[in-house]
Amino acid sequence: MHGAAASAVALTDELGPLPEWDLSDLYPSPDCPQLEADLKAADRAAQAFQRCCQGKLAEISGDALGDAIAEYERLTETLYRVLSYAQLRYSANVSDEERARFYQSIQERVTAISTQTLFFSLELNRLDDATLADKLVSPKTAHYQSWLRDLRMFRDHQLSDEMEQVLHEREVVGRCAWVRLFDETMAGLRFQVEGRPLTSAETLHLMSDKSAEKRQAAAKAFGAGLAQNIRLFTLITNTLIKEKEIDDRWRRYPRPTSYRNLSNQVEDDVVDALVQAVRGAYSQLSHRYYAMKAKWFGVEQLDYWDRNAPLPEDEDRPIPWAAARDTVLGAYRAFSPQLAELGGRFFDHGWIDAPARPGKSSGAFAHPTVPSAHPYLLLNYLGKTRDVMTLAHELGHGVHQVLAAGKGQLMADTPLTLAETASVFGEMLAFRAVLDAETAPARRRIMLAAKVEDMLNTVVRQVAFYEFERAIHEERRRGELSAERIGEIWTEIQHQSLGPSLRFHEEYRYYWCYIPHFIHTPFYVYAYAFGDCLVNSLYDVYRGGATGFQEKYIDMLKAGGTLRHKDLLAPFGLDAGDPAFWRRGLDIIVGFIDELEEMS
Repeated sequence: MHGAAASAVALTDELGPLPEWDLSDLYPSPDCPQLEADLKAADRAAQAFQRCCQGKLAEISGDALGDAIAEYERLTETLYRVLSYAQLRYSANVSDEERARFYQSIQERVTAISTQTLFFSLELNRLDDATLADKLVSPKTAHYQSWLRDLRMFRDHQLSDEMEQVLHEREVVGRCAWVRLFDETMAGLRFQVEGRPLTSAETLHLMSDKSAEKRQAAAKAFGAGLAQNIRLFTLITNTLIKEKEIDDRWRRYPRPTSYRNLSNQVEDDVVDALVQAVRGAYSQLSHRYYAMKAKWFGVEQLDYWDRNAPLPEDEDRPIPWAAARDTVLGAYRAFSPQLAELGGRFFDHGWIDAPARPGKSSGAFAHPTVPSAHPYLLLNYLGKTRDVMTLAHELGHGVHQVLAAGKGQLMADTPLTLAETASVFGEMLAFRAVLDAETAPARRRIMLAAKVEDMLNTVVRQVAFYEFERAIHEERRRGELSAERIGEIWTEIQHQSLGPSLRFHEEYRYYWCYIPHFIHTPFYVYAYAFGDCLVNSLYDVYRGGATGFQEKYIDMLKAGGTLRHKDLLAPFGLDAGDPAFWRRGLDIIVGFIDELEEMS
């Protein structure tokens, strides 16, 4: 045994057994009778629902409308259960043709069934305010008041029923198909690093290796691999941006970010204030930190592949899975035994898929599935400290999703901006637990530096991603963008955000290609910065000894999507509409950098 296989075995030995998820809580297999029965039952229910309700919502009673929404919720949950199973199975091995076909087939069948119920949300939005107010007197309809509120935010952007149906049915061969092409292309790529063909996850992992030679080799190979596929990635990006521009124009969204902000239930000026606050702090954050890190490495400029390099004195030993689990659950338990108990279920019941395997989706995510089941976590665990923090992050998502499940299928989902709260808070709990337990100054400096880098990746880098997206979406409106032009925009914004102490080489101009959020969920990225700054302010309140903080925090997570950010933060005395709110969050990062300077 040699090369990549030997390295993988050696790493597995160091990490210990890694869990793989058990999807049987959704369905035991893709060909099980229950899955097919659920689809057929959903199809019959959708037909009956359409016959019963279409064209009648204005006339029916409030109780009848409440019953109709409840039936719509049950039907939606059945479809999401099937779709979640297909998506998770596909994510575990994107390169598997059978899984890809199964996922595509399920998407098509779910789309066909949901087309029959598409009228429901459209017709609800056509009800005038007075008519709906009369129906909301019924407790059955009032139960869904927050869902109706959020649905009706899109009233002004709704098209005719016929147009909405065409767009809905075509999505599986339009946007969804392009996303699938991106995912399967990325999963199939192999990057030749020192003669070894590595996946994107393995290659990116090496860019935080102790060895400078390995970091450089991985960075160069990654850039070269992306460059070889640049025409395809450029085509995918141009096509999806143009499709979004057409959709935005028909729906009368004033700017490319408008739909995302509306769906995130956050005002444009709040997002603008966040972005301006972060941009205004570049010099105090990333520019200052990377200048300090360059000095630690004895150079005037860091090569871009050294941005996340461990410090020279860092032993960089892999952290076994069992140690990562104990660290994260211990930190959760110290904050709230209830959160630790909920988190423990993910480890005990096969809700986590941790190994980095060829063909597996890169990165990490928490999938909520449906309230009648439970979430699943996907990781690519390779034993880095950052992987432990990723575990804490995704487990925060998972616990949040479990707590919010009580709101039901229609109201459990949380806007992206608030969905990052529990995840980033979980990260902070894990980090603080490890830092507070460490007394050796050298180790504390290593930990603080790693945390600062993670926070810069979450705040500065994600705002830079947002600025990049905004720039290419705006410029795409004037015509198709070349790969060269996209690379120029990318490189310019990276220079602005990361500062003069980083040196970017020619191949770095292709690194925009691999960011999945640009493809999957346009303008998602600012939600990370939103969540990080929000959590920094929230954690500041907690560290200040606020009375009943844990109970208020758990109540906030239980609220799911029923409350807006102003209502959720009010019990903690916080307001995201206040410009000082963002500065308070950024000052936490500045304080960490101050502490590092004092140590140095």
